[in-house]
Amino acid sequence: MSQKSAALRLDWGVALQAQPGQVECGDAWVIEPVADGFLVAVIDGLGHGAAAAIAAQRAVETIKRSASQPIEMVVSVCHQALLGSRGAAISMARIDTGGESLTWVGVGNVEGLVLNPVAFSPPVWQSEALVARGGVVGYELPPLRPATLPFKPGSFLVFATDGVKPRFAAEMRTGRQAQQAADHILAGYGRGTDDALVMVIQLLRGGSDQDS
Repeated sequence: MSQKSAALRLDWGVALQAQPGQVECGDAWVIEPVADGFLVAVIDGLGHGAAAAIAAQRAVETIKRSASQPIEMVVSVCHQALLGSRGAAISMARIDTGGESLTWVGVGNVEGLVLNPVAFSPPVWQSEALVARGGVVGYELPPLRPATLPFKPGSFLVFATDGVKPRFAAEMRTGRQAQQAADHILAGYGRGTDDALVMVIQLLRGGSDQDS
C-alpha cells in the first residue's frame, strides 16, 4: 500500500494473525500522516484475547489523537490512557520525509529494525536495531530516550511483535515490496503460539497516491 507526503511516499504492508484459538488479536498498528511526514507504531497488548485487544485499540486511538506531539509525549499520553488496562509494549517512529530521517522509541519487546541502502548495484545495506527500554506502557513507564537516524529513499523500517522470531533481517535484502516482505516474514518467522504482527515500511520517491 502507499501513502504520500510531498515528493516522498511510503510503501507499506502489515501482516498479522491472532494466537491460535483466539478470535481477537492483541497486536495492532498505526500509520498516521503528520505535518513533517508520518507517525507509525506497532502495539502489543499484554497477553492475548479480548483484554489484550482492548488495550491495543485504546493505544491506537490515543496515538492517532496525539500524533502531532513529540514522540516521547505520544508514549506518555498512551501510558496515561492505558492505566488500569492490560498495558502494552509499543514501538513507534516519526518519519521526517523532508529531513530524510527517523526518530524512534520503544517500550517493551516490539522489535524494530532500519535498513538504509549504502549501494544499489549490487545492494548493500546498513542495519540498525531499535534499543527498546524495559517496561510496560500503562503499568511501568521507563525514562524515554528517542534516537534519530537517517531514513532516506529506499530505506526500510520493520516492526515486529514478540510473536515473530528475531533475525529476520535477511528477508529484507531480497527485493520484495513491503506487503510481500511482511507476509513472508510472518509466514517464515511467526511462532504460531502467540499473536503476531509484522509492519514493513519503505520510503520511496514520487509515485501515485493510489494504494498499490
